[in-house]
Amino acid sequence: MRAKRLTAPSVVLILLCAMYLILYVNRVNISTVAPLIKADLRLSNTQLGLAFSAFGIPYAVLQLFGGWFGDRLGPRFTLTMCCGIVAVFTILNSATGGLISLVLFRLALGLGEGAAFPTATRALASWTPKKKWGFAQGIVHSFSRLGNAITPPLMTLLVAFVSWRSSFVVLGIVSFLWVVLWLWFFRNDPREHPFITGADITELPARTRSEKAHEVPTLRLARRILPLTLIDFCYGWTLSVFLSWIPSFFFENYHLNLQKSAMFSAGVLFAGVVGDTLGGIFSDGLFRKTGNLVIARCRVIVTGFLGALVFMIPVILIHEVNVAAVCLSLAFFFAELVVGPVWAVPMDIAPQYAGSASGMMNFGFGVSAIVSPWLFGFLVDRTGSWVYPLGFSIALLLSGAVLALRLRPDLPFEQQGKAFSEQSSVSTA
Repeated sequence: MRAKRLTAPSVVLILLCAMYLILYVNRVNISTVAPLIKADLRLSNTQLGLAFSAFGIPYAVLQLFGGWFGDRLGPRFTLTMCCGIVAVFTILNSATGGLISLVLFRLALGLGEGAAFPTATRALASWTPKKKWGFAQGIVHSFSRLGNAITPPLMTLLVAFVSWRSSFVVLGIVSFLWVVLWLWFFRNDPREHPFITGADITELPARTRSEKAHEVPTLRLARRILPLTLIDFCYGWTLSVFLSWIPSFFFENYHLNLQKSAMFSAGVLFAGVVGDTLGGIFSDGLFRKTGNLVIARCRVIVTGFLGALVFMIPVILIHEVNVAAVCLSLAFFFAELVVGPVWAVPMDIAPQYAGSASGMMNFGFGVSAIVSPWLFGFLVDRTGSWVYPLGFSIALLLSGAVLALRLRPDLPFEQQGKAFSEQSSVSTA
């Protein structure tokens, strides 16, 4: 049988999957070696949390307008610059001499990654058939969670052969190799690619220069998306805690060595790969079965938050490492069920402004990436216990579930605006 040809759009999707994986490895690598960095640089948990949080400042800001760079400059140039910045400052992490330089390097890393994901979405929109947009978004986000899962054992392996400083150099070089491949292969317009075929082009979305962009009603859209922004903050807090502090939790709370801490952490984070994939599948399945967006989106989101809440409670009440590992894995699995449906809601509410709406939503995630790592570390230092910061995380999971009950993905943004205008007219009359 003749082997199926690997098409140019498939290669682009593979490259973007690799980018998501690499960027998340570079984002969370510091958490695995945090105990070594903390001892080497003589940092407290509060100071270490500040370094974790520094990443989120430029990352959050660029969620609001990072996609603009991709639209104006093109994904080829923008992602080359973004990933080039990430590669450079990943390598420079090896030269960290104290808290200030560590914070500055994390700020630069957040600057590089901030515009990458909106721009990657722009590339997917041009290079993926419309009927496969959901699959494409699901698969690239699954690779980001895979990056979370493989980072602890990967960093442990690198540290065993070199050192925590040299491990950043290795990861930076790999990142540079991706940049070279992207710059060589990718084109902003698929029709200009030397390997594209007529059959490929017929499946891709039609693009014309005469298409006029919608003027975004920013303030009105922001008010509509605000509940979703708050929900994404609650989810983002949980994710930031898992990515930043779980390795240290096993290392300090259960006095494990770095290798065992990394293996337990990898098991916990791998559960997120499964949850991230299944969340979208469950949501789409419910929508096909019921035709009701409130059930399809909100029910999965609420289930994710409440499931994570339930399995976080034994981590606080029972001090046993195996119980903690199993319960944290299940908690992270349920938390990641939220991702697929919560990213679908902006498209449900405002499909013509989906880019702006999803950026407004993900601003909540960006803010949580600033606040969560630092405040969590501060609470650990201040109380001398992991119970209180974990309890605060449980409270935010409950808040996210309550807010999700009030979501109306079935009420389109324009329809809401028209209904409001009609109601105002009747009242005036």
